[in-house]
Amino acid sequence: MKFLADKDALARIQAATDYPLQRAADGRIAGHFFHCRLSSVFQPVFDVSARQVVGHAAYVRSDANDDGALSPWGIFALAAEDPVLVRLDRLCRTLHALNYFGAVPERQSLFLAVQPRLLESVKDGHGRAFEKVLDLIGVETSRVVIEIPLEVNQDWRLLKHVIVNYRSRGYRIALNHGGENEGWMAELGSLYPDFVRLEAGQLKKRSGMTALVDAIHRFGATLLVRDVETEQEMVAAVRVGADLLQGRFLGEPTRAIESISRRAQEQGSHPGCAW
Repeated sequence: MKFLADKDALARIQAATDYPLQRAADGRIAGHFFHCRLSSVFQPVFDVSARQVVGHAAYVRSDANDDGALSPWGIFALAAEDPVLVRLDRLCRTLHALNYFGAVPERQSLFLAVQPRLLESVKDGHGRAFEKVLDLIGVETSRVVIEIPLEVNQDWRLLKHVIVNYRSRGYRIALNHGGENEGWMAELGSLYPDFVRLEAGQLKKRSGMTALVDAIHRFGATLLVRDVETEQEMVAAVRVGADLLQGRFLGEPTRAIESISRRAQEQGSHPGCAW
């Protein structure tokens, strides 16, 4: 990554975080939080019509060390206090950005989830600290999709506030649809998300799925069906009108961004593919 070849650049990025960053032997960047050494893995987001990868969702992993590896939930459980959680979340997003941009084509986007507690703890300026990191590496905020957690849907005032904050800085927004009536998000009006994420398992549980998908598209959003675990779920998602697909059937989360892109592309071009 060109922007990490400069030691001064990495030092400036380090100054924007609260925990140590370290370059591994393979050139990737790791972060340190308490006794954990954190790294990034990426899962492809696959475009149905273009039959190619258009982005990746990032997840944090804890490498094995003397104290053993922790699950993502275990890592965030260490941040019992909100100020610590805020710093940990920023560290993870910084890691993901450093390990992603520069390793993928400019047209691809990074999908990042944020912790519900973070959104509640930061009263204003959501995304401001991360924007500074992106500026340091020369990446536009529009290449980042902020995934708002499902829990925030229950707090209408917070949801609107968070969307306004992130969108004002150029980020794109993804909301998780939890199975509510299709008219629920229409009330957001001009704050309607750029992406709506729907779990693949919901496709067989809901009636009136066509109406929901039509409503999502009518408001100009892109439908991303996530957690696609089987060929049957992939077929169902394509038939219902999904624009993007994500799940282990199309690619496992891994550090090797190029190899998982190939896996998803091969799946989409397979003779037995549904589209």
